[in-house]
Amino acid sequence: VQLQASGGGLVQAGESLRVSCAASERTFNYYALGWFRQSPGKEREFVGAVTWSGGNTYYADSVKGRFTISRDNAKNTVYLQMNSLKPEDMAVYYCAASWRTTILELPSSYRYWGQGTQVTVSS
Repeated sequence: VQLQASGGGLVQAGESLRVSCAASERTFNYYALGWFRQSPGKEREFVGAVTWSGGNTYYADSVKGRFTISRDNAKNTVYLQMNSLKPEDMAVYYCAASWRTTILELPSSYRYWGQGTQVTVSS
């Protein structure tokens, strides 16, 4: 499965942005999808995840209530809607696919990774 993240850009604090992750195969529909982010000098950080059916979503405490993950399996695409962005949200955002249904907050749970998209938040 190849994943392509897109939609990153430059926004001001308080604004919204939606990033997308498109998969190359229909089998994508059977994977859980996670979003992670990484800023310079920091480890890759879990942002959120959605199960293959879209029925369950999980979020890091730092983004809960501001970020929303959704998926459209007909389009092989997962979305990360980011609202009320803060300067500390600035990072490269990665999507990843996992066969797992649990422990989705760990990068090691994911088999496939996209290339990342830069999100810059100015204060």
